[in-house]
Amino acid sequence: MRLAVISDIHSNIAALDAVLGDIERRGISKIVNLGDSLSGPFDAVATADRLIELGLKTVCGNHDRQLFDRPVKDMGVWEHWVIFDLTDANIDWLKKLPMTATEGDVFLCHGTPQSDDENWLDRRGTESRLVARDMAAVEERAKGIDHPVMLCGHTHTPRIVRLNGGRMILNPGSVGCPAYLDTRKAPNFVHQTGAPDARYAILEHRGGVWTADLIAVPYDASHMIELARAKGADSWAQAISTGWFV
Repeated sequence: MRLAVISDIHSNIAALDAVLGDIERRGISKIVNLGDSLSGPFDAVATADRLIELGLKTVCGNHDRQLFDRPVKDMGVWEHWVIFDLTDANIDWLKKLPMTATEGDVFLCHGTPQSDDENWLDRRGTESRLVARDMAAVEERAKGIDHPVMLCGHTHTPRIVRLNGGRMILNPGSVGCPAYLDTRKAPNFVHQTGAPDARYAILEHRGGVWTADLIAVPYDASHMIELARAKGADSWAQAISTGWFV
């Protein structure tokens, strides 16, 4: 079994198309999506329409949920960029997404099994950066899940972790948002992967063992950069240009 894992597209249709092309080139037919598909200053409608057409097994991310679980006036800026563009069909698709799902022996969630808005493998550290969690904290969030492979997104950070006994937790990283700047608190929180590539992962069960590869795909982000700048989202333009904040 080979399974492609995507997450955190954030309306970046150019990055999504690059990843889908790479998956097809590798001959992988099964894809799962870990959510946060549409919120971001790019092309949410094209992204939604592509995903609806593909019919991928998809779980709901926190930014997906925030597009329908609160009044428009209370939405965050990431949602305000797209909410007036999305169609009723796009929103209905989001409303039907489960919070967790399974694909054979593989468990899917966006953040953790308990929450779509919690970091699983990493936490926000004292220097406003992500810090890897200790084994005990990771294990605690895996309680009650007996699948040999567990998938999560949310942090935009590609990671492969093995628990006691060999079970795997995999975060494929972000398809469309390789860095982000959170200015809601002081000091500002910065996350940067240091590369603008679109990220995904390939999961494979071979010889009784689960293995995973973290994939980085270069792509032409010029149109997405223009869309971000037109919406005043200069930090997003910089993020998908370089993967860094300077």
